[in-house]
Amino acid sequence: MTLQQQRPVRSGAVRSWVAGARLKTLPVTFAPLVVGLAIAEEAGAVDWWHAALTAVLVLGFVLGTNFFNDYSDGIRGVDDHRAGPARLVGSGRATPRQVFRHGAVLYAVGALAGLVLAVLVSWWVLPLTVSLALGGWFYTGGARPYGYRGLGEISIFLFHGVVFVCAPAAIQLGHVPAVALGAAVPLGFLAVALLTTNNLRDIPTDAAAGKITLAVRMGAGPTRQFYVLCVAAAFVSAVLLAAARPGAFLVLGAVPVAVLPVRRVLGGAAGRDLIPALEHTCLLLLAFGSLQAIGLAL
Repeated sequence: MTLQQQRPVRSGAVRSWVAGARLKTLPVTFAPLVVGLAIAEEAGAVDWWHAALTAVLVLGFVLGTNFFNDYSDGIRGVDDHRAGPARLVGSGRATPRQVFRHGAVLYAVGALAGLVLAVLVSWWVLPLTVSLALGGWFYTGGARPYGYRGLGEISIFLFHGVVFVCAPAAIQLGHVPAVALGAAVPLGFLAVALLTTNNLRDIPTDAAAGKITLAVRMGAGPTRQFYVLCVAAAFVSAVLLAAARPGAFLVLGAVPVAVLPVRRVLGGAAGRDLIPALEHTCLLLLAFGSLQAIGLAL
C-alpha cells in the first residue's frame, strides 16, 4: 500500500494532529513576537487588536509550514525511519492529502490575517504575507526545496529572528526601530541552534534520504561545535545590545538554562538521546526571549 493509498487516521487522532503541529517548538515563534511587541510597548504604542492579528498571521504560516514539512518529507520517504518523534505521513497516521489540507487551511488563516492587517496598517504587510507563504512552502516543498540544500539555517535566522521581531514592532510603530534589529540577532542565533539540534539528530536518516542539510554537509563533530557557537553568539550579541539598552543584560539570567543542552550536544548524544537537548533549547528560547522582552520594555 502506498502512502497515497493509506486510510485516514482513526478518530483518536486529535493527539496525533496536535503532535503534527509541533507545538513544543512554538517558543521559537513566540519569543521573537513577544520581543517585538515589548519594543513597541516601551515606545507606548501597542494596539492589542493589531498584535492579535499579527500573532494569527505568524502562527498560521508557522503551523501550516509544519504540516507542509510533514507532507513534503513524508512523500519523499525522509520520515520513514526518523530518530525523532514520528511524523503523520511517515508513520502512516494520516494520508498526505489530509496533512496537506491542514497546512493549506492554516496558510489561509494566516493570509486572511495578513490581508486584514494590510488594510488596517499598511500595504507592505501583503508582501510580508507572501514571503511567509513562499518561505514556508519551499523549505521542504517544490522540486528543489532549499532546506534540502543546507539553507535552512539562513531561513530560520531571517524569519524567526529578523522578521518575527521586526514585523510586530513595525506593525505597531509604522517603522523598524534600530533596537528591533539588534534584538533580532540573538534570537536568530538561538533559532538556528534549535534547528541545528534537530538536524544533528537526523544526520543519518537525512543523508540516506538525500536531504542534505548543513549538518549533513559538516558532519556530527563540526555541527556540535556550530551549535555551541550559535548559543554563545546569542548571549554575546545580547550583551552588545545592552550597551544601548542596559535592560538587555537580563538575558544573562537564561545562562543556566543553556547548560544542559550544551553539555548534551558536546557530550556526544545522538539519535533520540538528543531530544532532551532539543526540548531544552526550546526552553532556552522561551527564557531568553522572556527576559529580553522584559529588559527592553523597562
